Amino acid sequence: MSHPHNLLGEPPATLLPGNPEADAALAAGADPAEVAAAHPTVSAAWAALAEQALDRPDGGLSATIEAYAYARTGYHRGLDALRRNGWKGFGPVPWSHEGNRGFLRSVTLLARAAGAIGEDAEQERCAQLLRDCDPDLAA
Repeated sequence: MSHPHNLLGEPPATLLPGNPEADAALAAGADPAEVAAAHPTVSAAWAALAEQALDRPDGGLSATIEAYAYARTGYHRGLDALRRNGWKGFGPVPWSHEGNRGFLRSVTLLARAAGAIGEDAEQERCAQLLRDCDPDLAA
């Protein structure tokens, strides 16, 4: 007999709390470096810094490495927050929840930067993490 679902169930989705002050500052166009300095645990600020670095037209390899470092910081800050909020290393972390987006953006940007420097194993780990966190996002 075949069962299409995991009989043990899946843990509930982890929904990270937002940081209203940092979120408002980023939404208003504040310098992400200032937001990261004031709120170093906010993954969204690190993701914004990684995006800036990757999107610089004259960035080259140095900007890619800078983006990699920013994205990795956002990824690790996000893992810390996930664990504080009950995540055990698996289970849904949906993009639909605004508080999760900084972490998921950081993972996406880390994958992008890793791919750009040929770190294929890291790029695939990040892609798998995104699929595990939110299959709709990875699609």
